[in-house]
Amino acid sequence: MKKTVLVFGLLILALLLLFQFSKYTLISGDLQIEYIMAFVALAFLGIGLFINKRTQKQRPLPNREIDLNKVEELGLSKREYEVLKEVALGLSNQEIAGKLFVSESTIKTHVSNLLVKLNAKRRTQAIQISKNLNII
Repeated sequence: MKKTVLVFGLLILALLLLFQFSKYTLISGDLQIEYIMAFVALAFLGIGLFINKRTQKQRPLPNREIDLNKVEELGLSKREYEVLKEVALGLSNQEIAGKLFVSESTIKTHVSNLLVKLNAKRRTQAIQISKNLNII
C-alpha cells in the first residue's frame, strides 16, 4: 500500500513540475504552445501505460493439490475422471469421444455417471462441485 501511495505521489509531483515548466516556457516565450501540448500529451501517455501495466499484472493462481482420495471416495473410475477433466475444458461429447477413442454414447454414459456421483444436474454444476472438492 505504501509503495502504491509513493508511486502515485511521485506521478502527481511530476505532473506539477510539468505544469510549472510549461507555465515558465509560455511566459518566457521560448517554446510554442504546440510543443508544450505534445509534451503534456506524451507525459499522460506514459502515465497511462505505466498504470495499465501495473493493473494488468496477472497474479499467480494458488497452487491447489488435486485430492485423489476424494476421487476414490466418490467412486469415480479412471475413465470417468478423464472424462470429467475433458468436460472441465469445455469439450463436447463428440470431441471427448474423438480424443479418448471411444464412442459418443460411451461418453454420454460416463457423463451421466459423473452427474449421479457428484449429485449434479448439469455439466457446469458438476464442474463447479469438482472444483470445490479440489478434484480438478
